[in-house]
Amino acid sequence: MEDENKSGSVKKFLELVKKSRRGKFKVYIGMSAGVGKTYRMLQEAHALRKNGIDIRIGYIETHNRAETHALLDGINTIPRRKIFYKGKELEEMDVNAIINIHPEVVIVDELAHSNVEGSKNAKRWQDVSDILEAGISVISAVNIQHLESMNEEIETITGIPITERIPDKILESADEIVNIDLTADELIERLKAGKIYDQTKIERALNNFFQPERILQLRELALKEVAHHLERKINIEVPKQIKLRPEKFMACISTNHQTAKIIIRKTARLASYYRSPWIVLYVQRSAENGDRIKLDLQRHLINNLKLATELGGEVLKIKSDDITETITRVAAEKEITTICIGKPHLNLFQVIMRTAIFSKLLKSIADTETDLVILS
Repeated sequence: MEDENKSGSVKKFLELVKKSRRGKFKVYIGMSAGVGKTYRMLQEAHALRKNGIDIRIGYIETHNRAETHALLDGINTIPRRKIFYKGKELEEMDVNAIINIHPEVVIVDELAHSNVEGSKNAKRWQDVSDILEAGISVISAVNIQHLESMNEEIETITGIPITERIPDKILESADEIVNIDLTADELIERLKAGKIYDQTKIERALNNFFQPERILQLRELALKEVAHHLERKINIEVPKQIKLRPEKFMACISTNHQTAKIIIRKTARLASYYRSPWIVLYVQRSAENGDRIKLDLQRHLINNLKLATELGGEVLKIKSDDITETITRVAAEKEITTICIGKPHLNLFQVIMRTAIFSKLLKSIADTETDLVILS
């Protein structure tokens, strides 16, 4: 048994050592081609080189954009590997050469790229994983439409099938994600000025992908993805005692349909004022199971939960006879800042008062610095 514990301890320590040796991963993300991801990567490369960092280009695609191409000067490039496929000579990033040369940082463009058949890895993101595991930091770039979980949504927006995709876990593993943001008008101006595609492709692009309503939707998705990454990073890295909790409301309702409706609407208004998320919690006691509750109360409850959803709330329905413990637990799990309940004449309040644990609820709420609002 002792040997097993030692083995587990050693394994855990090895994982920590490997994690610390792994290269850092930074990703520039954009809503579409032409926002300036490659340009920004090269600007950063020059800044790092001036600070004495050994940075190389593993793979870059300038798409013959003059201002981007000019930034290649002064940054060492690791030659690509030549591959013969179906009688043609093609070029791919030389992963082995990058690992052997072992620069501190390497630039790898077009993260979603599919490698030529016969390459070590089928996808470039897999090449990047190998480079990171070798202890080399990577700066890369990708467009939001290449994210696997958004595939169907993006196809609905653009009407174009996206064949090259990266798993969400790749972005989740990034140490830093930077959104290169432009307005729809700025992006279209860049396109018309010939800074994205050559003149022969501009008209077609304007009539298809580069339409303001499509760009706006893609821009929103890109901004949300970066916001989600930042939220994950804060949750993992920032200690809870110094973390600034955003406002989040929770409405606690009972089967009293009239008051429940008021609580839901007032909580929705509070959440709207603070521009914060909110949830509705209904704790179903044994006495309120489907076969024990009147049909009209069931119908009203369903309607109230539907109202909450329509107003933008998240609905939680939990079976428990310990209402106070459930409220406290859910509030902690969901990081609720304000709990909203009804006035003392409500069924929910009566249950709490009858079980003589209202003081316990207040104490547990005080310990977590959660506010309790009693709505009229």
